[in-house]
Amino acid sequence: MNREKSVDESWKESAAQEKERLEHIARGGGADKTSARENPQAPAQSPAGSRQPSQPQDVPCHTHEEPPGAYEADFVNYISSLAYQAMVFLGEIPNPVTNTSEKNLEQAKFVIETLILLQEKTKGNLTRKESDVLNTAAYELQMKFVEVSEKETV
Repeated sequence: MNREKSVDESWKESAAQEKERLEHIARGGGADKTSARENPQAPAQSPAGSRQPSQPQDVPCHTHEEPPGAYEADFVNYISSLAYQAMVFLGEIPNPVTNTSEKNLEQAKFVIETLILLQEKTKGNLTRKESDVLNTAAYELQMKFVEVSEKETV
């Protein structure tokens, strides 16, 4: 059986254009939305006119209008997100989805233990700020956990 394979290579051009657009932004040129070729919101088209699945340009990118570091994935933001989760599980902050206060001490304990594990595994490898944030978060959450746990048993 002799079947001819059809390979759609239009993704190569799309990838090269996306790379060029991102390099332009990285050089400080900002997001240029003047042409469909560089517009990340424009749907990618195949030769048949159907939309291509999961193209990199479908992912929203940060523009020069956003404050620096607003969505930066760094250690302090990671620790802060874990601490926030623990506070939700302790019932100290309303669940952002349901907007109600919910307690799940088992999950809170897991998140706090994760912070303690991070303390142990990163010892000597953090900046002073990172270390301070991690140590403070772990300590404060441990104290809050004890307080909430004692109220639950009364």
